[in-house]
Amino acid sequence: MFFKSSKFNSAFNSALQGAVCVLLLTTVAWSQAPAPPPGPPSPPRPGSVNYVEGQASIGTMNLTPGTQGAAVETGQTLTTRDGKAEILLTPGVFLRVGSNSSVKMVSPDLANTRVQLDKGRALVEVIQISAQNDIRVDMNGASTKLVKQGLYDFDADHAQVRVFKGKAEVTVANQTVSLGNHHDVVLMAGVKPKSQSFDEKMFEDDFYRWNSLRSGYLSEASVSAARAYIGSGPGVYGPGWNGFGWYWDPYFSAFTFLPGEGIFYGGFGWGFYSPFAVYGSPFFYHPGIAHGFGDLHYPYGHGFGAPRGGGGFGGGMRGGGGRR
Repeated sequence: MFFKSSKFNSAFNSALQGAVCVLLLTTVAWSQAPAPPPGPPSPPRPGSVNYVEGQASIGTMNLTPGTQGAAVETGQTLTTRDGKAEILLTPGVFLRVGSNSSVKMVSPDLANTRVQLDKGRALVEVIQISAQNDIRVDMNGASTKLVKQGLYDFDADHAQVRVFKGKAEVTVANQTVSLGNHHDVVLMAGVKPKSQSFDEKMFEDDFYRWNSLRSGYLSEASVSAARAYIGSGPGVYGPGWNGFGWYWDPYFSAFTFLPGEGIFYGGFGWGFYSPFAVYGSPFFYHPGIAHGFGDLHYPYGHGFGAPRGGGGFGGGMRGGGGRR
């Protein structure tokens, strides 16, 4: 009887020691934020290529999936064949180009950012935009100014501008029409532009779903990148933090957007997190896993429901900070 009791006590003590070790390791993991991730070959600017899939080129220069640091300069054209590309515009604005498409950089200035879609299709996801930004997409003789956070679809082959979410002002032949949520306009020579509603499901095709996947990946990348700027100073944030802007995440090999504070929601409902939001959220961190928090997948991001009154964008959780 004594022998059996000794075996039980020994097993219990071993289990207890193991549990204490796990607890200590978890505590250490929570207390240590990773060092700032290494930077890419060059800092981003409007026109920087963030991701390439399949066949794409800038002029005569072919782009590969591993291409980093390439940018579409003023007057240059990015062309896709059987492929897609993602381009950074101002901080918080992604331009994604579909297959068999062609987009020209007219102006890469931060305050005056302008591209021209000559062929095919492109979607623009706007996560953050300020009153000082003048972001325009030219197509089929019209110029479209993006006014609010949202999701915008440009179809040069069918001469259509669609607003899934947000607000845009389309000017053609000195006439301007305003487009709101779920409205589009058909651009026809000699015909006054008119805003009309459309059925979103009609255009939620493979390219739309690819955009949604990219947005989701970059949402996860924002969590991964934001962890590097939690605590350890100077100030509330860690070293290397320059306010809202583009930040590199080595685990996803891409730039992602980090807001100054709180959480900003993109056109597909995925959240983009500031370091402070990541620090204060119920994520589970496991050492050695780039993005190992508990997967609480809600329609509006990981671990968070949609903000009340925010319409899937920012609600009351908005932040400032400097621009990077």
